[in-house]
Amino acid sequence: MNTTAPIEHPSWLTSGDFTAADEPFRLFATWFEEANRKEATEANAVAVATVDPDGFPNVRMVLLKGFDERGFVFYSNETSRKGRELAATPKAALAFHWPTLKRQVRVRGPVEIVAAEEADAYYASRPRLSQIAAWASKQSSPLENRIAFEARVAAYTAKFAIGSVPRPKFWIGYRVVPRSLEFWADRPFRMHDRIEFRRDETSGTWIKTRLYP
Repeated sequence: MNTTAPIEHPSWLTSGDFTAADEPFRLFATWFEEANRKEATEANAVAVATVDPDGFPNVRMVLLKGFDERGFVFYSNETSRKGRELAATPKAALAFHWPTLKRQVRVRGPVEIVAAEEADAYYASRPRLSQIAAWASKQSSPLENRIAFEARVAAYTAKFAIGSVPRPKFWIGYRVVPRSLEFWADRPFRMHDRIEFRRDETSGTWIKTRLYP
């Protein structure tokens, strides 16, 4: 997982007052590191919300596969429902929830396609069977039965029996470039801590606001 810099633990964090942070990426990296150590399940699970042509939202869980100051990266089939929706409206919202830590992070912003070289490098790191499954799945399309899917897996397993499995051109990476990040932490009696970092442009200066819970 990429981060913006080696994680240090400044006084505002070790004292427990995350609301004193002056920029969001370092804070996210610190929270994410702690979630990876303490959460029982995948700390990189994140809800991704998109919008369909009729304006109805769709939300589903994916796995975060990279982050840095450019944004937050996940991968999918561009012909899937989320892929089609992002092609039409390249904006998304993310929500991380770490129940053990009693924290959540929300991210909103435009979406860009990850460079082919970056997608190739990540795809090459996946287990071989996961690579083949990416070829075999017509993601979000109707499936008549499980046997049909398994037959496609078997066919692509035979096709790529020798050598490496190339990345399908339809399997791409999406980067959510944040315009806002909101950090929420539980406190007793619903007196939670909540701060938002917002910028007008993706290269602009962050403005921090403390919010009522």
